[in-house]
Amino acid sequence: MNAMPLLGKLAPELSAIDADGNTKHLKDFAGNWLVLYFYPKDNTPGCTTEAKDFTELKSNFTELGAEIVGVSPDSTKSHCKFIDKHGLSITLLSDPERQIAETYGIWQLKKFMGKEYMGVVRSTFLINPQGAIAHIWTKVRVKGHAEDVLAKLEELSKVRVKG
Repeated sequence: MNAMPLLGKLAPELSAIDADGNTKHLKDFAGNWLVLYFYPKDNTPGCTTEAKDFTELKSNFTELGAEIVGVSPDSTKSHCKFIDKHGLSITLLSDPERQIAETYGIWQLKKFMGKEYMGVVRSTFLINPQGAIAHIWTKVRVKGHAEDVLAKLEELSKVRVKG
């Protein structure tokens, strides 16, 4: 089990297939802010709310030069159905072997109703245009999360412009 990447350090490389069958790499987002969020499963209540919230705010993120990418262990076929069913406009990457989740340290032991199992700990990484981790949210509560990420992006992008 890998440790989570550190704030201020370069984000670990990623390579995964999106819902359209295109392979995406971290370098594809270079020069832009990247909201990289990890969620457990397509079409579950919390994950659906989170994806819809990010979709609803996508234009605000775009104005600040940010792209939004969700990652889960679901298949590309599942992602396609999820996107179509809920009208999502964000990029979803498939991580069935959990390589990205493990690289980012969010594949962890979880507990639910007295049972322990390995799973995705809902987490979000804000990666700056230079590829470094600018902010991390772990054990995310879905309600208001997309707004929190947008507020942090607004704060950090202003700092960058002035700096």
